Amino acid sequence: MTVVHPADDQSRVAEIRRAAERLARQEGLNDNLIADVSLVSTEICTNLLKHARDGEIFLSSLSDNSEPGIEILAVDRGPGMSDLNSCLVDGYSSTNTSGTGFGAIIRRSSEFDAFSQPGKGTVLVSRIRSSRRSPTMIGALLKPIRGEEVSGDSWAFSRKDAGFALVVADGLGHGLMAARASAEAISAFRRSNDQSPIAVLQKIHASARGTRGSAVAVAYIDPVASMLRYAGIGNISGVLIGGTKPVQMVSHNGTAGYHSPRLQEFSYPLPQQALVIMHSDGLQTSWNLDDYPGLRRRDPSVIAGVLYRDAARNRDDICVAVAKTGGAS
Repeated sequence: MTVVHPADDQSRVAEIRRAAERLARQEGLNDNLIADVSLVSTEICTNLLKHARDGEIFLSSLSDNSEPGIEILAVDRGPGMSDLNSCLVDGYSSTNTSGTGFGAIIRRSSEFDAFSQPGKGTVLVSRIRSSRRSPTMIGALLKPIRGEEVSGDSWAFSRKDAGFALVVADGLGHGLMAARASAEAISAFRRSNDQSPIAVLQKIHASARGTRGSAVAVAYIDPVASMLRYAGIGNISGVLIGGTKPVQMVSHNGTAGYHSPRLQEFSYPLPQQALVIMHSDGLQTSWNLDDYPGLRRRDPSVIAGVLYRDAARNRDDICVAVAKTGGAS
């Protein structure tokens, strides 16, 4: 579950803090971690109001795709920071305050990462959960079209022996019926034990027959075999980054649950350090990670946030899912 809040007024600080606390309780976090969530969400929102413009905060539960916890992703289109590392140190301030905000956020987070460019803005992520583990290798961003409370897009991943599978679904249209269609695709994905993307896609196609239908793509990423297998139906974009140039993965025309003239699986060599980016057509396809020096090394949710900020069409639901292998750089 993801809820998006604009950070456009001082009243939003309390609103976002309360929403984050509610989500943390739903995730079953203890009182100490809920206090961390409260502080982190307050500091992030306060910083957006002080230093940025067009700020948004995405609050997401983590239990659907990992252990219970909460992710706080902040995206802004403000002036950005020329020296991000200095800004993250306790005592640094550009507004004559104590300069402890970022330090407090980092200390209270199980994971923290950020990316900033002067003139473009900043994206940062904080995750708070009961255990601190190895860095997250899969992240995503969801946002409904303006005027809708739920997104018709969905995503999920599951571990499969030596690798993992990733799915993105875009229910036709917008609103509740589109959300139900994509949710059925995700449910079928979770029920399947297949490691073949085309077998999973066939099950999604059959399961979606009572819904409005979806565009769907499934990737199976196997770092041990250095191979990525991919099958898609409809306009989900999949890009494999890490070789000499990005590889646009192939989806066929059609709609899962309705018309599927051809289902086909494609295999791609998987570089040792790779990024797999899959997104719905709420995002333009003209983005280029080379425009963002250093972004490949950042947290997957940060990468998703930057792409959303700069490539959103703003007339459709948006889903961007990012997976990293081997510490992609």
